[in-house]
Amino acid sequence: MSVTPSQGRIGFASRLGFGASGIGTLYRDVSEAQAAEVLAEAYDGGMRYFDSAPLYGHGLSEHRLGSFLRTIDRKTVTVSTKVGRYLVPPYGETVNYGLWASPLRLKPVFDYSYAGTMRSLEQSASRLGIADFDLIYIHDVDRFTHGDAYERRFNEAIEGCYRALDDLRKAGHVKAIGVGVNESDVATRFIRVGTFDAVMMAGRYTLLDRGAEVDLLPEAKRQGVEIVVAGVFNSGILAAGPASSGTTFDYGAPPQVVVARAKAIEEVCNGHGVPLQAAAIQFPFRDPQVSAAVLGMSRPERIAQNLGWAKFPIPDALWIDVDKMFELPIH
Repeated sequence: MSVTPSQGRIGFASRLGFGASGIGTLYRDVSEAQAAEVLAEAYDGGMRYFDSAPLYGHGLSEHRLGSFLRTIDRKTVTVSTKVGRYLVPPYGETVNYGLWASPLRLKPVFDYSYAGTMRSLEQSASRLGIADFDLIYIHDVDRFTHGDAYERRFNEAIEGCYRALDDLRKAGHVKAIGVGVNESDVATRFIRVGTFDAVMMAGRYTLLDRGAEVDLLPEAKRQGVEIVVAGVFNSGILAAGPASSGTTFDYGAPPQVVVARAKAIEEVCNGHGVPLQAAAIQFPFRDPQVSAAVLGMSRPERIAQNLGWAKFPIPDALWIDVDKMFELPIH
């Protein structure tokens, strides 16, 4: 596959996108110089879709992406960010910085209200330095994030975030709106109760986890909702390989059943002479509903590596063998 523009209603400037969580210091520190270099390498390599969020490095990712956007022609790229959190000074409160190695020392506050959505977008516009957005996702309204509060948060997001974004879309201030979550049934629920342009599905339509085939993909096809796939490596296990020490699945230690499945898939790939990573990147594009996939990167050398894997020739026989493993019909 190539990094050519997508043909869907949104018209992503490239089908391969740059996920800016890494430059927000996800897992490891990233210097300003390194962040600038990796963004430039991605653009020079043909990536024209850039995605961020207030959460990523608690604002640092958007700041760094904004600095880069001011060096290029804004019209050449698709830019998306997310709502559901805004950032405030912690004022002495202890903040859990989680997976971020060296974030800005700001506190994220969940707020899915109408006013909270506008506040989040105003802050993102200031950090990114742009007045227009191609796509805005409602972020992390799922059980993974909210646990027992999920139902309440979902209702808040529909009454608040969705109404705010829909008004902005109708007024022409936002081109498209979507939802970005880790659970396919939650994404399916969103697109059934609102009019969305896209879903960013993280980790549930991958070479290793095809849960979205059960609910989200059929519903998205019925409604003409475009799919953006994130987490094609399932947070690490398909990038480093299932045998690597310290590898992760869904940002934690992988269960043995997941490791076993990943090893079996890797054996299939090896049998066809295809790198596991190449199959992972290209797998989502087998479904015509997938308009783009975002890859998180924080090291310049990863750009050429991922672009190479994206173009690696994969025989149909590999997909047939993988499909047999899942006992699912061939696309």
